[in-house]
Amino acid sequence: MKNIGLILFDIDGVIRSVENSYRLSLKKTVCKFCGWEPSYIDIDNAKNEGIWNNDWDLSLELIKRYIKKENLKLAIPPIESIVKCFEEFYFGGDPNKDSKYWSGSIINEELLVDKEFFDSLQSNGIIWGFVSGAESASAKFVLEKRLGLKSPPLISMEDAPEKPNPKGFINLSKKLLRNKLGVSNIPIAYVGDTIADINTVINARKEIPSQKFISIGISPPHLHLKSRLKERKEYEKNLKNAGADLILDCINDVKNINLALF
Repeated sequence: MKNIGLILFDIDGVIRSVENSYRLSLKKTVCKFCGWEPSYIDIDNAKNEGIWNNDWDLSLELIKRYIKKENLKLAIPPIESIVKCFEEFYFGGDPNKDSKYWSGSIINEELLVDKEFFDSLQSNGIIWGFVSGAESASAKFVLEKRLGLKSPPLISMEDAPEKPNPKGFINLSKKLLRNKLGVSNIPIAYVGDTIADINTVINARKEIPSQKFISIGISPPHLHLKSRLKERKEYEKNLKNAGADLILDCINDVKNINLALF
């Protein structure tokens, strides 16, 4: 079948739920250094600022804000201490060693798709890949070990500057399409759950205005509970206002998208 489009996916909040892993690790890390545990609303509000894609940096920022707000006489921890603490909560073991030795919150992650999801995209002429701010060990764990994808196309934290810098997104697009991006190429979409993801597409358009780039937003899984409908609608409104071309109700709706309509 002729390829009709390329869809790249963020991983956290899109392919897997991270409320009980990354976000839990973030909460515990912040609490360890300042005694305050941020709520999911606190984290969402910070993410909506569009610049906090890295959870280590966000942990440090929330610690700084709380210390300043409460006028606490606490030393600001170095980022190295933040990273070490966060990794202990998240991996519960050396991320460079076999995942069977991990005991951290990463083992609690809920998958939001299955391997058949990607088989379906491919059979419909959609090329796919992943651009994530997650560490390579974490990203490969969910894609290869848990989803069973063989050598999935991936740009992770170690491979490119942080989003919303579009370099990783653009580089993987070029690699997968094996062609110079531009007006003659198929549409390229990116699915993400943060304003930083939306801004990544916007920045890619600035670099290659002749290429059709499509920004697809989705609210993170913890906002899909009925009790959080109000927060979800507000979150989706923020994604739309940031420039998302489409907001998904659920990730499986990707299979029904006609990229040619955008």
